[in-house]
Amino acid sequence: MSEPTVAQATESIYASLRADNADIDAHIGTLKEALAREGIKQAVFDPTKLAQSNRSGRKLMQAYFRQRGVSVRFSD
Repeated sequence: MSEPTVAQATESIYASLRADNADIDAHIGTLKEALAREGIKQAVFDPTKLAQSNRSGRKLMQAYFRQRGVSVRFSD
């Protein structure tokens, strides 16, 4: 089985967020590995796909991911 891409890992995180953060830490770990494999420094998320897309929700997400070693930014 092939390793998940950044896009696949990002979609898994969106699904986890919709499922009340089920297995979010495992998905963040997968994303971190995919970012390293692809040589990407930051994960990019679409704020319209987030449950809490307001500033407070985005900052909370950034802080949570940063604690787990993943830098997050949001697309425009």
